[in-house]
Amino acid sequence: MNKRREFLKQVSLLSVGVLTTKGNTSVMAKDVQPLSLHPNAFAVPPYLQHLTPTSTWVMFITAEKAYSWLEYEGESGITQKAHMEEDGIYDSYTTLHKIQIPDLRPGETYRYRACSKPITLFEPYKLEYGAEIATPWYTFRTPTTDSAEVSCLVLNDIHDSPQAFGKLLDTVKDRTFDFVALNGDTFNYQTDEKQIIDNLLTPCTTLFASKTPFIMIRGNHETRGKFRRAFKNYFTLPNNSYHFTFNQGPVCWVILDTGEDKPDDHPVYAGIVAFDALRERQARWLEEVVKTKAYKEAAYRVVIMHIPPYHSGDWHGPTHCRTVFDPIFASNDVDLVVSGHTHRYGIHPPKGVQKYPVIIGGGSKDGTRTAIHITANEKQLHLDMILDDGRKVGEYTIKAT
Repeated sequence: MNKRREFLKQVSLLSVGVLTTKGNTSVMAKDVQPLSLHPNAFAVPPYLQHLTPTSTWVMFITAEKAYSWLEYEGESGITQKAHMEEDGIYDSYTTLHKIQIPDLRPGETYRYRACSKPITLFEPYKLEYGAEIATPWYTFRTPTTDSAEVSCLVLNDIHDSPQAFGKLLDTVKDRTFDFVALNGDTFNYQTDEKQIIDNLLTPCTTLFASKTPFIMIRGNHETRGKFRRAFKNYFTLPNNSYHFTFNQGPVCWVILDTGEDKPDDHPVYAGIVAFDALRERQARWLEEVVKTKAYKEAAYRVVIMHIPPYHSGDWHGPTHCRTVFDPIFASNDVDLVVSGHTHRYGIHPPKGVQKYPVIIGGGSKDGTRTAIHITANEKQLHLDMILDDGRKVGEYTIKAT
């Protein structure tokens, strides 16, 4: 019990992840140099991915090729280490680090930090390290398995504007959210790692991502550019797929990858894409998802997909999304579809052949972007759409049945 009290006391003293004592000295192992002494050692601090009641993944980027690990502890106060091991070998001599923390307890607060030693010499029988370094401590809380409520924030169509994250997060500074869903077109196209760091990871870790996970949902612009294949390496996705489902709170969340908005044979794709087949595979997968107990017994079923099935014109991508997904949505009690893509924000209640509400976030310029805040509990699911100047420009409520 004393260890737990001490842990909670330490957590309360965390500010921007740095734990201090009465002497205002960072609590670090004596042979570990704090991050502040090595400003270039971590190109990107830790960011949370795929947080579940019993595990999470933590990713970070070091400036030099290194051997890295995580130190973490729960409310027991016992410090443990986590590595990324495969085939008996720890991942090392790399700059992009992805490490799972397993065997966590639901609904518990944990603190963690990334530790790293640059590898200065790597020969078959001789390996040398530079100085060991560590990030500040960060905290996160695992979701419970039976929570009666959940909240999230949905952002879309940022289009390589890193300053937009701060503006949008400021509009919900008085609201809580368990995760952030980045619903496509965070970028214009994929160029290199620097673009991902500068225009996504740096602003997100500065604002929230070391303590609150985000979900990367691919938009049509993320399919473009020479770095598009490497893009997935910077995130942890269930089954390493851009489409997946999970239950949190009273909601079954369905994430879809809507692909490109033009036909596969359009000249700009040069014959090297197959997005129709991708959407059709997802439709077959979704037909199995809607049969599951997790889907059927959820109080609400929310789909997040970049290209909306309605109110997105008659281009090939939107019409194909409607062809393959809409019949499944309409016949399996989808409560809400949240999209982006059109750059015209709007709340579209069910009407005519559209059997479910479609919410479309704004973008892609200042004054048009939106933050969509969703809360759900046993009584209702409520959505607010907030413009980047702080004005609420739409809302929608679904009562529990």
